[in-house]
Amino acid sequence: MTKTMEEIPSIPRDAAIGAGTRLLSIDRLRGLVIIVMALDHVRDFFDADALRFDPTDLERTYPALFLTRFVTHFCAPTFTFLAGVSAYLHGLSLEDRGALSRFLWTRGLWLILLDIFIISPVWTVGSGAIELGTLWAIGCGMIALSVLIHLPTRAVLAIGAAILLSHNLFDGVRAAQLGGFAPLWNVLHEKGPLPFGLRGQVYYPVLPWIGVIALGYGLAPVFLWPPERRARALVALGLGFLASFAVLRATGVYGDARLWRSFPDGARTALSFLDITKYPPSLHYALATLGVGLLLLPALERAGGAFGRVLATFGRVPLFAYVLHLYAILAAALLVAIAKGVDIKGLESGGPPPENYGLGLAGAYVMWALIMAAIYPACAWFARVKRRRRDWWLSYL
Repeated sequence: MTKTMEEIPSIPRDAAIGAGTRLLSIDRLRGLVIIVMALDHVRDFFDADALRFDPTDLERTYPALFLTRFVTHFCAPTFTFLAGVSAYLHGLSLEDRGALSRFLWTRGLWLILLDIFIISPVWTVGSGAIELGTLWAIGCGMIALSVLIHLPTRAVLAIGAAILLSHNLFDGVRAAQLGGFAPLWNVLHEKGPLPFGLRGQVYYPVLPWIGVIALGYGLAPVFLWPPERRARALVALGLGFLASFAVLRATGVYGDARLWRSFPDGARTALSFLDITKYPPSLHYALATLGVGLLLLPALERAGGAFGRVLATFGRVPLFAYVLHLYAILAAALLVAIAKGVDIKGLESGGPPPENYGLGLAGAYVMWALIMAAIYPACAWFARVKRRRRDWWLSYL
């Protein structure tokens, strides 16, 4: 811990959190991310419109559907950023950087394998295709971070910021132009088919997500500051991110290939302004989503009562909750489909849903609340197990 602290001479040693201490604001924000992320996933399975068109397609969507999708944009970047913060804080309790590096690359590999063998079957309804998504991106970010942590913390911060600021310079480069290097570009920067002829898609090209996790690691020393100073810094950073987003988005000079447009009605114009690129995450997307996440951290530090307890419970077991909620959603969707007599055989091939499929957007909200309530007892049980025991394998779940 001494070596790490010596890199940050501006931090009073008596103000640092203790090794192994959990910050409630981080747990609560993780829990909020899990709950909001579940809304997006429930919508995917219970609202047939999700299978007919992209909810951000401004020619076909409507405000309630667009905003339901938009609010969930905050989940993946916040979760990835917090993974970087947590990696730094976890390193304070380890003997050296080598131990942290080993933990990061093994956990990163574990997340990638989970995404391939446990998560993909949910999204592809058992078709055998692979969809590389959130866990893949965080896993690759952890593996990259296992190398980057041997640099000074400020250097990791600079690298993360540089990736997020510059990767949109390559938006004009298309995998189709790169011949034999096309699969590598799909992995790094452009959503596309899997390499080596494998069935499936890379939904989360990893380069920008490496930038997000490195940014979280580089900013993590802020979380060692006393609460009031930490809150001021996080609010200032959050407002700075959002102000930068507003300026860049309004001018359209750089940072997102999808520019906003004016429509005859103001509501659709406003939606266009918010229609930012997630695959891969543009600079506009990163600034807007991380800006909100940074503002939420000090606010959630003060959250108490049942609300705070529920958020912290989900946030202490995020991977467990992530896997559990997906399988709960899949089981519930299949039961509803059977009850309604829906033929779901064509869904795995990406075909249009039957007319009587799903429950609509309102029904998706109801199922979201029911499913999260149903999995909460299991998450609370596992959170108690993790508090009570210190088995090494628990850090991978």
